[in-house]
Amino acid sequence: MATLILVRHGRSTANTAGLLAGWTPGVTLDERGTAQAAALPARLAGLPLAAAVTSPLERCRQTLAPLLAARPGLELHTDERIGECHYGDWSGRKLAELADEPLMRVVQQHPSAAVFPGGESMRAMQARAVDAVRDWNARVEREHGEDAVYLMCSHGDIIKSLVADALGMHLDMFQRVHVDPCSVTAIRYSPTRPFLLRLGDTGDFASLAPRENNADKAVEEGGNAVVGGGAGAG
Repeated sequence: MATLILVRHGRSTANTAGLLAGWTPGVTLDERGTAQAAALPARLAGLPLAAAVTSPLERCRQTLAPLLAARPGLELHTDERIGECHYGDWSGRKLAELADEPLMRVVQQHPSAAVFPGGESMRAMQARAVDAVRDWNARVEREHGEDAVYLMCSHGDIIKSLVADALGMHLDMFQRVHVDPCSVTAIRYSPTRPFLLRLGDTGDFASLAPRENNADKAVEEGGNAVVGGGAGAG
């Protein structure tokens, strides 16, 4: 079956502001995110992409713009099912403030039970994303053959939930997975099981170095995951 290349969008204005963006309008790539997107065509140069699928949100479309410019024949599709989690009343709020919400403990430790007020559950988020991948796997294989490679540009929590599904992990374990902005995760699907080939690959080890002024640092030092995915290296 097909090989899926998952790209998280480049660093956004919400990432650097420490906000949980969700579907909040007006969130775009920041300067670093724009540079990350510009570097994406070279990083993927050796891959014969059969198709590209994107979340409808602007930061994902901006991330793919340089790749589409470099490959005029690459067809772009939009699928709302790989759009960001609907965080409801949490959308647009500072992550530092949300850390004190009682629901945050559930999001961190028992995400399969988490339902965002005015939004969706994390179970529903994963289910729609997995359904989208299954549908696109079948379509890409049918139209381009069983060895085809295609790309999806999506969001941190969506990609983490897809990785959990591929590894046979319960959703309650998915906060142990981390993907930086504009990182590449690759999953090859077969009739009997998926194979995780790459996870959060940026080709840059700066995010592994000690962080002095990164807002994500305080969250992770408390043993928590950064909801939405974090800002990556400074």
